[in-house]
Amino acid sequence: MYKRFLEHLEQSLFQRFTLQSRPIPPGLEYQVSDRGRNPATIRSWCYQCPEYRKIRYTYIDAGASAQILNSVIYPSHYYELPLLGIDFLSFGQVKNLIVMDFQPLFQDEAYLKKYIYPLQTLHDKYPDLVQDLEMKFYDANQYFSKYLLFAKTDAETVKTRVFAAFKDYLDLYWQMLAQAQPLTDQSDIQRIVKAQKDYDQYSADRDPASGLFSSYFGHEWSERFLHEFLFEDAVPLATSGKKVN
Repeated sequence: MYKRFLEHLEQSLFQRFTLQSRPIPPGLEYQVSDRGRNPATIRSWCYQCPEYRKIRYTYIDAGASAQILNSVIYPSHYYELPLLGIDFLSFGQVKNLIVMDFQPLFQDEAYLKKYIYPLQTLHDKYPDLVQDLEMKFYDANQYFSKYLLFAKTDAETVKTRVFAAFKDYLDLYWQMLAQAQPLTDQSDIQRIVKAQKDYDQYSADRDPASGLFSSYFGHEWSERFLHEFLFEDAVPLATSGKKVN
């Protein structure tokens, strides 16, 4: 369902950036599950380059039961750019959930005007992929923009409209980086370091995919995948002593 998306993402990245492999903890790069109706495989890739400190993407292939592509791109701490977040999930080709956004690190007006408002034109181009769905696990006002694509749709729309939007969002994201000026003040850089760590903590505490990973690959593997790879700067709740509000 999303192999074409994966191939386009890789091609787009390797054409533009000098990528180096970023280590994935042993046992988390690839896993096979024999649970459920269809065997499931999960494979992850991770890269870095001077412009992006972490580029990660994961594909779950459970045949007709599920096809999932998840990716987050973290800019270097020298850039205050938003993160690029992608979540495409299809279950039996009937239930297709699409989430794609420039995820803002801050919500002040100056930041949003600089990095989020440029998304409006693209957002308006795909009104069919902008649905007023309830965000059950996250605060829509934190780490999401008002121009995110968030929709339940059909398989044919995924192949056409969603793929077109995916390419457009990627192109704008690369363009935004090309126009960005690196930070030089150490306090500004440390502010980005903290903001990206806070994003990891927030996401790890709330990510609903951990239940999906557990159902296929077991709870222990799922917890490792969540905290050692997906959101590696997060501290597990049991360790931090925090509670999710």
